[in-house]
Amino acid sequence: MSTATENGTAGESAAASANGTGGERLRRWRLVLGGDAADGTGCALGGTDAAMDGALNALYGTDKDKAGNRTGNRSAGLGASAPSVARWLGDIRTYFPSSVVQVMQRDAIDRLGLSTLLLEPEMLEAVEVDVHLVGTLLSLNKAMPETTKETARAVVRKVVDDLEKRLATRTRSTLTGALDRSARISRPRHRDIDWDRTIRANLKNYLPEFNTVVPERLIGYGRASQSVKKDVVLCIDQSGSMAASVVYASVFGAVLASMRSIATRLVVFDTAVVDLTDQLDDPVDVLFGTQLGGGTDINRALAYCQSQITRPADTVVVLISDLYEGGIRDEMLKRVAAMKASGVQFVALLALSDEGTPAYDHEHAAALAALGAPAFACTPDLFPDVMAAAIEKRPLPISDMVTHQ
Repeated sequence: MSTATENGTAGESAAASANGTGGERLRRWRLVLGGDAADGTGCALGGTDAAMDGALNALYGTDKDKAGNRTGNRSAGLGASAPSVARWLGDIRTYFPSSVVQVMQRDAIDRLGLSTLLLEPEMLEAVEVDVHLVGTLLSLNKAMPETTKETARAVVRKVVDDLEKRLATRTRSTLTGALDRSARISRPRHRDIDWDRTIRANLKNYLPEFNTVVPERLIGYGRASQSVKKDVVLCIDQSGSMAASVVYASVFGAVLASMRSIATRLVVFDTAVVDLTDQLDDPVDVLFGTQLGGGTDINRALAYCQSQITRPADTVVVLISDLYEGGIRDEMLKRVAAMKASGVQFVALLALSDEGTPAYDHEHAAALAALGAPAFACTPDLFPDVMAAAIEKRPLPISDMVTHQ
């Protein structure tokens, strides 16, 4: 079928059908298919629809589209200049919802190589900020001119502040409850009795004739105190594929560090190991202290973390990595086994992000699972529950997560 630009009659027919029941469907297919002669819709676009079509074509169109061939109402592409990209960023924010804008920005960076343009302050002011954009900025950190760094920090700060608002309250409340429950006492006051655990511990004393349980042994919550109850070590792989995980882990690290009853250490690694614990009061400083990309030496990172453990029975180590090990595999596994044997609760997260199934080393994940440390992907919303289970030494709630056991 001819396109509208090639056949006016077809365009008029499509415009007329827009008033019918199939018009909206044709319009949407036209925007999806891009208006090539083979799209089969014969649908003409005008006004806002034409502008949306141009913005989509600038990113997703073929070379012929971008040259203006065969599709008279399509854009000529983004080009290589910052002004044209800035205009395009403004257009997509006008025509599409925020969630779509973020996807299109990521595609523009991947497909059109626009990363270097993010080094310009005016570009950063035009983009829709999200976790993935922060990851891109962090990967450009070392190449970023001083004139851009202040703007970049402001962009990262906005994302971090939004994440803290979303995650901090639930994290603190969930872990505070877990810490209190983990401090059990055997002679609790009535108000401190943990009735659920007490009943389970005394089921053998059930008297059917009275339909009751005789509680020979009471289990109670420990009184809250200001002393450190648990040590948490976050060990974060900063290879390029882990960008979103680094952002979320840094925010969670700052939240955990704000809790007096948890001593938090944050370690990032590639082939080198960097301890960023002294910067945990500001996750933005933590993020700009990372260097995304490079190789991976999990064994070296775990060796450092192991050297920092002074209370194994009260320590939780969280390794966040895709497990593509560039170091000594057998040594890595021996360290995990040694930590677990000493009483450390070891958690292996393949990713800490909102994404789906991550790419990871299945062989290493299976080896960790054989040691009793299942590796799984975790969303930020579920991370507090995972940490609470680790603190209480309960089975990890991973049935609904991506896992390799």
